[in-house]
Amino acid sequence: MSARDTDWDGVRLHVVTGKGGTGKTTVAAALALALASGGHRVLLVEVEGRQGIAQLFDCPPLPYEERKVAVAPDGGEVFALAIDTEEALLEYLEMFYNLKRAGKAMSRFGVVDFVTTIAPGLRDVILTGKTSEAVRRKNKDGSFVYDAVVMDAPPTGRITKFLNVNDEVSGLAKAGPIRKHADTVMSVVRSPQTAVHFVTLLEEMPVQETMDGISDLTAVGLPVGGVFVNMEHAPVLPPDTLAAAAAGELDRDDIVAGVKSAGLTDDVERIADVLVREARTHGRRTALQAREKERLESIDRPRYALPLLSDGMDLAGLYELAAALRDQGAA
Repeated sequence: MSARDTDWDGVRLHVVTGKGGTGKTTVAAALALALASGGHRVLLVEVEGRQGIAQLFDCPPLPYEERKVAVAPDGGEVFALAIDTEEALLEYLEMFYNLKRAGKAMSRFGVVDFVTTIAPGLRDVILTGKTSEAVRRKNKDGSFVYDAVVMDAPPTGRITKFLNVNDEVSGLAKAGPIRKHADTVMSVVRSPQTAVHFVTLLEEMPVQETMDGISDLTAVGLPVGGVFVNMEHAPVLPPDTLAAAAAGELDRDDIVAGVKSAGLTDDVERIADVLVREARTHGRRTALQAREKERLESIDRPRYALPLLSDGMDLAGLYELAAALRDQGAA
């Protein structure tokens, strides 16, 4: 097994959150692949029941069990687990109350949904508890089963409440198995072996949610990780041309001449108009990205840039993103 210095040496639980639409599941999967590189064994956990991991790795919907979904570069394996809340609750009842048979009966009558609806904090304890168990799990020789666990977590707006399970169960139990379980979960979540990473786009709302989420986590003492800037558009024009394009000041006659010099003779005027519009859009987007990037620089956390993949997201693209994360020291 290879070893290398990264920004997250000692971290074994990587929680990945982000505003909806920022690609947090994609980033979580790419991070899992990056962490597995060099002979490591990594578990990627999904807690929202969307089967996003199966889609990314182009495999059938995941059952409620840990299954290998990918082999990492230079050796290593990525396993995945889509946590089913009902099945996890039945495990919980058997483990702490020896109620597996009764739990199955409860499930048939819809009591499981009822319980987790009236006590949503219990649902979060179950989901985070299943993940933290994987972090702590060891082989017979005392080594950890997984070198790292990556959780594709709920969105930014819910992440603090989701992870701060001690507060969530305070009204449910002052003592007993639920409280003990919550305390065990928090011993992992609050420890230096956990990092909560934020995925954002270089757009105003995702950046603001990222800044607010980091502030919320810090306020309750939860460990903030890095900021992953996803789908960054690389400028394709020189800075002076970008500025002119954004301001609508490109010389249209020059563009017409350029179209003609490229050997195009039909619809030259229309093509020039399309190019002017596209250049203006690109200039404005680039200026917006620069402004939002400057806002992110006020956050004293490691930052990683992931490119917008021109061919769209597929399994090959996932490996490309994983390589980019390794090159930047994220894994």
